[in-house]
Amino acid sequence: MLDANQLQVLELSLRVAGTAVAFSLPLALVVAWFLARSRSRLKMAVDALVHLPLVLPPVVTGYLLLIVLGRRGLIGGWLAEHLGLVFAFHWTGAALAGGIMGFPLMVRPIRLSLEAIDPRVEAAAATLGARPILVWLTVTVPLALPGVIAGLVLAFARALGEFGATITFASNIPGETRTLPLAIYTFIQVPGGEGQAAQLIVISVVVSLGALVVSELIARRVKRLQA
Repeated sequence: MLDANQLQVLELSLRVAGTAVAFSLPLALVVAWFLARSRSRLKMAVDALVHLPLVLPPVVTGYLLLIVLGRRGLIGGWLAEHLGLVFAFHWTGAALAGGIMGFPLMVRPIRLSLEAIDPRVEAAAATLGARPILVWLTVTVPLALPGVIAGLVLAFARALGEFGATITFASNIPGETRTLPLAIYTFIQVPGGEGQAAQLIVISVVVSLGALVVSELIARRVKRLQA
């Protein structure tokens, strides 16, 4: 059985990862569509920017977030004063860090799914009088659903396991920003904490495997429905 502290860590981790993917998905759909269909000269720059978190050290990403969105940051101070939005040293900051680190992993499979769609299918819907936005919502996105599901799972797993950017931007505050990887790290540093760390590691593995299994089942069902 999990104790109260472990349950709190698990609940916070799921909330952070879930929030990260929920707010990332709309932007990921738009960016993936742009990368898949656009012939703009900005395409290469956007693609590089999207994948930048994959090649930057997570600590660098977290520090950049702190500079921009910290309480005394370039934008963070204004957001806190005028809109009441606080990210640094808050669970929303952990979600933001996880969302940014997982964003490339969400965009990639969605983009590949969009590139695999036959443009003639969308053209056929357009000839029937459907507006572009309606074609996109009712034809393009449903056909790309397997890629969307894969992207959601990959981004969720990445956000769930995010460490470097989170501890730099949101710190390691119990009950506020101490997610599974941060809690594991904390217990490892404490003499005699290896047992609790091992329990959290098992929880992490179970949750990640569960997400992968569920996504595979959903993807198979979607493919059967599309067939």
